[in-house]
Amino acid sequence: MTALSNVEKVDLVGVGLNATDTLIPVAHYPARGTKVEIRPTTVLPGGQTATAVVACQQWGLRTRYVGKVGGDSAAALHAAEFSRLGVEAHLLTAPECPSQQAFILIDDSGERTVLWRRDHRLALRPEELRRDWITTARALHLDGHDTAAAAQAATWARAAGVPVIADLDELYPGVEALLRNVDYLITSRDIPGKLAPTDDLQKSLPAVHKRFACRLTAATLGTDGVLAWDGSQFHYAPAFQVETVDTTGAGDLFHAGFIYALLQGWPLQKQLDFACAAAALNCTAAGARGGIAPFAAIDRLLSTGPRYPSVFTHRHAAR
Repeated sequence: MTALSNVEKVDLVGVGLNATDTLIPVAHYPARGTKVEIRPTTVLPGGQTATAVVACQQWGLRTRYVGKVGGDSAAALHAAEFSRLGVEAHLLTAPECPSQQAFILIDDSGERTVLWRRDHRLALRPEELRRDWITTARALHLDGHDTAAAAQAATWARAAGVPVIADLDELYPGVEALLRNVDYLITSRDIPGKLAPTDDLQKSLPAVHKRFACRLTAATLGTDGVLAWDGSQFHYAPAFQVETVDTTGAGDLFHAGFIYALLQGWPLQKQLDFACAAAALNCTAAGARGGIAPFAAIDRLLSTGPRYPSVFTHRHAAR
């Protein structure tokens, strides 16, 4: 890591996971006790927060990434990719352990199954963060995995008036302290039901919104799109239909699209629609970042692309 004497202002800072993904194409998901032939594998950089930051950089935002890597060749892969794309990367190193790894089975439908390993020594600690990395950004993006560090970053952001976006697909120990400082909580389908006494999203999203005083609570629903609660009404965006190659990174690109649209000052409905389009296009190529589409392609899909049928009526979700 190279410390900067004068930290520059950026549009987005991401604090969270990176991973080295080994993509393993198979015709179908293997049944227990069977043998399945694999096709040629590919090793690519990924990770929830790192991928979202990279997408925003490719759409023209100025970005910063803060995360931890091991003392291996994967660390060099991440550093080279961030440098190539112009991301200001602060890669803290745990020298005696491997970087986070993921082995991803991708079947012919494009659905992925992730097997992952992350050494506990890769945990980012609060004392390893610098406050000015956070407060000089227009937005902070977190995945919450290293919860204490994420909570510290969110606390600094809240005090500085920097909006905080969180991508949660698991509830890590101590996550409540983080959620108190999250403005835009966008989770996977099952998370709101774990934070509220009901798994009915039309009840759990408002309950979580009230409990943590978020500006927005939302759940991504795969091909069912996204449902969001803004404190007074629901907003729903159906997913776009595309030729799916690999769903790896779809959620990461949804969050990137949402952040990009948020920083443009667009209305909430357009933010959700843009995020859905960005996520869909990422599924048309292999890898977490394989289908990061240029703005013009996303705009075309927004204008002309077919969508899956809506699963929420206008009575339940205002468009």
